[in-house]
Amino acid sequence: MTDFPDPAPRRHTRPGRRRFEELDWQETAIGAISLRRRIDPVTGQEIHEVKIDDDFLMSSLFVEAEVALADVALERLAGRRGLEVVVGGLGLGYTARAVLDHPDVAALAVVDALQPVIDWHRRGLVPLGAGLARDPRCRLVQGDFFALAAAGEGFWPDTDDRWCDAVLVDIDHSPRHVLAPQNEAFYTAEGLAQVRDVLRPGGVFALWSNDPPDDEFLATMARVFTDSAARVVTFENPLQGRPATNTVYLGSAGTRAGVRA
Repeated sequence: MTDFPDPAPRRHTRPGRRRFEELDWQETAIGAISLRRRIDPVTGQEIHEVKIDDDFLMSSLFVEAEVALADVALERLAGRRGLEVVVGGLGLGYTARAVLDHPDVAALAVVDALQPVIDWHRRGLVPLGAGLARDPRCRLVQGDFFALAAAGEGFWPDTDDRWCDAVLVDIDHSPRHVLAPQNEAFYTAEGLAQVRDVLRPGGVFALWSNDPPDDEFLATMARVFTDSAARVVTFENPLQGRPATNTVYLGSAGTRAGVRA
C-alpha cells in the first residue's frame, strides 16, 4: 500500500486510549519489524499497521485486495469440497480469515518467515489473531515459504501430504518489488512450476501485487499455468480521497499437477 500518513504525536484521545501505540518491535533477518496501532482522528477507527524498518508493509485500513486474493482464487474451485489451502504470508490475517470463511475449506496452512508475526496472532495483538489461532482448521507455520516451495515437499508440517488445492501468496510488494533479493527466483517460470507441482489437477495459484498488471509476468505465468489472468481490485483510499488499485494474478494447474494421495 502507498501514501501512509505519519502517526500523530503520542497523546490520549480519552483516558486510557492512546492515539498512537507501538505494540511490538523486534529485529529480524530482514530488518526491524514493528506493529503499530493508531486511532483515526476523524472516524475514531482503530487501525493496525506493520513496518519493516521504514517500509510500510500493510494496514488494516486497506484490506479489500487481501480478501479478494482468497475470494477470487476460491471462486475457481467452486463445487469442490474439503479444500486444502496454503497461504504464503500471514500479515494481519485478512487473507487467511477470508479463506476460512469459505465453507468448503477443510484445512489451511499459513506460512510466514517471521515468528514475531505469528506471535502477534497467538497473543491476540491483532484483531483477527485469536480467531485464526484457535480455529482447528488453521495451522500457523513458521518457515520460509519460498524455500518450502523450492523443496517440493509441500507446506504441511509433520505430514507426508504434499498436495493442496490452492496456494495464495502475499509476501512481496510485487513480482518486481521484492522484500529480499533471493525471492526473485520464485517469479520465474521455474519458480512458479514448483508451486504448480504441489497443486492437485485444476488447483489454483493466486498472487497479490501492489503494482498494476505486468504483461511480462503474465507471459511467465502462461508458460506454467492454464487460464492465467490478472484481476484488478479497486477500493477507496481515504488518505488520498480517490480510488486505489491492487492486482491479483490467477493461474490454474493442468494435468501436469499433482494427484490426490
